[in-house]
Amino acid sequence: MSAFSAADTRSIADQVNAIGRMDAIIHNAGVYAQTIRGSTPEGHAGILAINTLAPYMLTALIERPGRLIYLSSGLHRGGEGSLTDLDWTKRNWDPAKAYAESKLHAVALAFALARRWPTVLSNAVDPGWVHTKMGGPGAPVDLETGQRTQAWLAVSDDPAAMESGRYWHHLRQEQPAGEAVDPQFQDQLIARLGELTGIALPQA
Repeated sequence: MSAFSAADTRSIADQVNAIGRMDAIIHNAGVYAQTIRGSTPEGHAGILAINTLAPYMLTALIERPGRLIYLSSGLHRGGEGSLTDLDWTKRNWDPAKAYAESKLHAVALAFALARRWPTVLSNAVDPGWVHTKMGGPGAPVDLETGQRTQAWLAVSDDPAAMESGRYWHHLRQEQPAGEAVDPQFQDQLIARLGELTGIALPQA
């Protein structure tokens, strides 16, 4: 966790921008249970840095694509109340809660972008508990099912896939946590992420 840095994220953004404008970007990278808070070179909690700060920074730094998809989790519904101590500097470390909060941030960010950048299709996806290296061998969702919704949102011209500001699970829209759809929470989250990273999210 300590090897992750803001410089790494900026480097990724530079590499993507050197290729040219993307049609779609899927923010899929993430970590799950970390037994300790950890600390990046900037002093941030590892889960926050990888699951929240990195996609925020990449969104702000990469040339605006046609579509944005953020990978979340049904566990995000247990992440409300995170803004009081976003970086876990005061609370006792709770890896499950930290993960849930980071996935709430992903949904809120997707919805905030749908409002802020109306020409970009921005959505969040709960792929389920997928049989991957992170999900483990006991996960009930196969890889094909787990990737289907985000791939569809990235390329499909189906009218449903052309909607923005939605939360998806296995090709169906679901209702996310209340904070995720609250514009005030979204704006407060973006402001806080801007403070933590020193990077402002561009306006429309």
